[in-house]
Amino acid sequence: MDVIKATRELGKAIQADERYLAFKEAQKANEDDIELNGLIGKLNLIQLSYQNESAKDEPDQKKLEGMDAEFREIYGQIMLNENMKKYEETKGAVDEMMNYLIQILTLCVNGDDPETCEPASPEESCGGNCASCGGCG
Repeated sequence: MDVIKATRELGKAIQADERYLAFKEAQKANEDDIELNGLIGKLNLIQLSYQNESAKDEPDQKKLEGMDAEFREIYGQIMLNENMKKYEETKGAVDEMMNYLIQILTLCVNGDDPETCEPASPEESCGGNCASCGGCG
């Protein structure tokens, strides 16, 4: 089996994984949530207005502060939305899975045995200096 075919098989396995399926379900729920999409639309408009105002030669600081406050309020509402919470949770699980898979592949590229190599847990590999870190699991 060549490496491209093996990668496509891995892709199929990822798409069959319960974490991926839960993520896709949460993604669909977000897309179908009219209230959530309205809030996201408002957030995007505020961000655009903020960028336009801040790009002026003499931006109005009061306007910018008002937009910033409104942005934070709407962002908070978005993050409290049950569909968004589920989306963030399931996305985190998929990201964690992908990070783990990438770590295994990296070990293999570095010569470790594909059958037995195991990425170090974040506790084992963390030296406390995040500047050189590839990310916690």
